[in-house]
Amino acid sequence: MTEPLRLSKRMSELGLCSRREADEWIERGWVRVDGKVVSELGSKVLPHQRITIERQASAEQARRVTILINKPMGYVSGQAEDGYKPAVTLVSAASRWKEDKAPTQFHPAQLRSLVPAGRLDIDSVGLLVLTQDGRIAKQLIGEDTSIEKEYLVRVQYMKPGKLPDSDLKLLNHGLSLDGKKLLPAKVRWQNDDQLNFILREGKKRQIRRMCEAVGLKVLGLKRVRIGQVKLGELPVGQWRYLRPDEKF
Repeated sequence: MTEPLRLSKRMSELGLCSRREADEWIERGWVRVDGKVVSELGSKVLPHQRITIERQASAEQARRVTILINKPMGYVSGQAEDGYKPAVTLVSAASRWKEDKAPTQFHPAQLRSLVPAGRLDIDSVGLLVLTQDGRIAKQLIGEDTSIEKEYLVRVQYMKPGKLPDSDLKLLNHGLSLDGKKLLPAKVRWQNDDQLNFILREGKKRQIRRMCEAVGLKVLGLKRVRIGQVKLGELPVGQWRYLRPDEKF
């Protein structure tokens, strides 16, 4: 016998929505299991059972926006802390990039439930994703995500001479943080003082700590790509919508 799963967990596994969204929809009577409405939170289903959602849920989900912002230094990704403002405070009609081709009209209601899908340190800049869509949040920060994130990192070697090739190899694979081996990365020199990092995980201050481990001091860090979505020409402090044709 296959064990029953919580309905909200199963909906998240199937990529229908996030678990939080699933709970909302269940409470509203927007979820059917094998054709029957299930409106009780905590209900369980078997893996073979067919889950469908009502049109209202699909319509609400379609209205949810995802915003790409070029985060400047001095802003935190999520909740305000230590007197620093969260990046979402940069999102307004006035700060929308004039080159944004998305047909979506800005409305202040879009700021509700707009959360960061991943971190970018206060002293780091570049591409930050803010979304109302639980599917995108799960895609970018879920436990089993393998989406690449690309960074340009300006560094200074704190020892005499140049960084040995053996240490560059360590950055690519072989380092551990917090007692756990890091996934393989792609790290190469972009120019004399800048490294290009491509990671498939995002531990707290990971790049800075990796560099520290081999004697490099990070002078600047900029995220330029998440999956297939690039920062491109988006100006610092401005934002645009993720277009319908764009996928991470």
